Amino acid sequence: MSSATTLLIEIGQSWGWTGIKPVQVVKENPFGNLLIQDTNGRYWRLCPEEVSCEIIADSRLELDLLFEDQSFLDDWYMRPLVSLAEDMCGPLAKNRKYHLRVPGVLGGEYGGSNLVTVDQIDQLRFSGDIGLQIRDLPDGAEIELKVVE
Repeated sequence: MSSATTLLIEIGQSWGWTGIKPVQVVKENPFGNLLIQDTNGRYWRLCPEEVSCEIIADSRLELDLLFEDQSFLDDWYMRPLVSLAEDMCGPLAKNRKYHLRVPGVLGGEYGGSNLVTVDQIDQLRFSGDIGLQIRDLPDGAEIELKVVE
């Protein structure tokens, strides 16, 4: 099985609760953000550091228009954060992504000791699991994060 197929299967298993039915990963960035085309031709952005997976375009034309928007491009390429992560964690090895130990949506810092590298599949599983658990919580809700090994 190819790594692209494995990635699509993992997206479906870890994030399927959002309604995504992935057919193709169109783009990815060093923090594991993915642009994914679904079975209906829509495009989703999976954002592990924000524990989110949402439709961002209903067609390829809409996606192309997003890539003409400078604020979208700045957010997508994350240049300052990628540069900081490279300085702190070194270059990425194969199948690894930069990652926030504590996701931003849970109050994690975008830098410092909160930056690590992780296996991309583990990142998808971790962020998808947290997303499923917090999906119905209102903004500002207090949570207790327990790590079980």
